[in-house]
Amino acid sequence: MRPHSAIEDLRARIARIERSTAHQAGVLPFGHAPMDDALPGGGLLLGALHEVVAAGEAAGDGAAAVLFTAGIAGRSVGKTLWCLARSDLFAPGLAQAGLDADRVIYVEAPDERALLACFEEGLRHGGLGTVVAEVTRMSMIASRRLQLAAESSGTLGIALRRWHRSAGPVDVSTPSAAVTRWRVSAKPSTALPVPGIGRARWQIELLRCRGGGSGVWEMEACDAEGRLAIPAELANRPAAEIARPRRATG
Repeated sequence: MRPHSAIEDLRARIARIERSTAHQAGVLPFGHAPMDDALPGGGLLLGALHEVVAAGEAAGDGAAAVLFTAGIAGRSVGKTLWCLARSDLFAPGLAQAGLDADRVIYVEAPDERALLACFEEGLRHGGLGTVVAEVTRMSMIASRRLQLAAESSGTLGIALRRWHRSAGPVDVSTPSAAVTRWRVSAKPSTALPVPGIGRARWQIELLRCRGGGSGVWEMEACDAEGRLAIPAELANRPAAEIARPRRATG
């Protein structure tokens, strides 16, 4: 067997194993076919670690990443443990994205080391639906521990990575054991026929998906049930123009 053929065969075998794992653990669909089609099993793998990254240091990008994460947690079953190092979350905003206040347990950690410890402990607990942690830096070793903790309990873990002056920009080229890595940025809101502010829009990029694809989608922000929507003027355009798939990088 030629080296190239051996590599392709190995990749196919790994993909089959990962699809089987997704089937056993269960998935959380987005409800938007192009996004779900890029993910093994048709949705975010439960019992796994995922990363959500704010595209820039602007407040809008940070808010978009937070609310995208809240929408995912809002669609999951059970309580959400949200670990943070800054007291700047706006609970009514999370509720508008589908994550009601009575479903969230907040843990404020004094530093990054304590935050990662809370993140791991929450994932290992087994009685939570989702665990979110706002981390600035995450080593490969730390991400492996978190991934193993999520696998052991079947809990969905999300490492939310926002820009911070003390830590600088988030480097999306750094290796991670996370199953997926997403980047979210704010776009101009949906225009209204009368003066006012329309529904927020985001650009959502799937940068990396183990055993899956990647892509870029422009979507309207999560509603009160945590669901995304296609902007009205894009709804009747060809799917190829709405989603721009790219070759998987991991």
